[in-house]
Amino acid sequence: MNTPLRGLLAAGAVAAVMLTSGVAAEAATAYPRYQAPKTFGTTFQADPKHDFTKRISPRHNGILRGWITYLRGGVAEYEPIKWKKGTHTEGRFVGPPEGDAMAYRSVVAEDVVFLSAFGCKAGMADLTVSRSTGLGAKRCSRSVLLKRHARNGRPALITVYRGKIVKVQEIYTP
Repeated sequence: MNTPLRGLLAAGAVAAVMLTSGVAAEAATAYPRYQAPKTFGTTFQADPKHDFTKRISPRHNGILRGWITYLRGGVAEYEPIKWKKGTHTEGRFVGPPEGDAMAYRSVVAEDVVFLSAFGCKAGMADLTVSRSTGLGAKRCSRSVLLKRHARNGRPALITVYRGKIVKVQEIYTP
């Protein structure tokens, strides 16, 4: 076999391996690295370019500390959250006051990265959290994200890029 043909076959084999491993899929959906907010920040994150008086729409590109409040057909409504220190406990996350219109709506990307703090099973019994950050470390499928967050909103860092939710990383709270 001549050398150019071998090179062509080798390149084809590498491309096939990349496609089956998902490397090409991840490379095609790359997004910029954004500055993450404080995980337990005590104020709601501002989005100065967003007009909450108009229809509910996606947040601008970046990472929001928030939770999903409504999920249907792959479209999520979500709102910012903040840490409220407790008197008898360490505290808890809270959303905006009732009647406040601080909410966003975005499509959940087909190739969303979901990093769970409680494993991928329905029972959420496995702890899969990074000890150094307190954030989820176990990658789970989009269907697990949709099932889990449709039932009850979990605190998370939600990354939005070009109007779509591209990453959800749960925040561990006992």
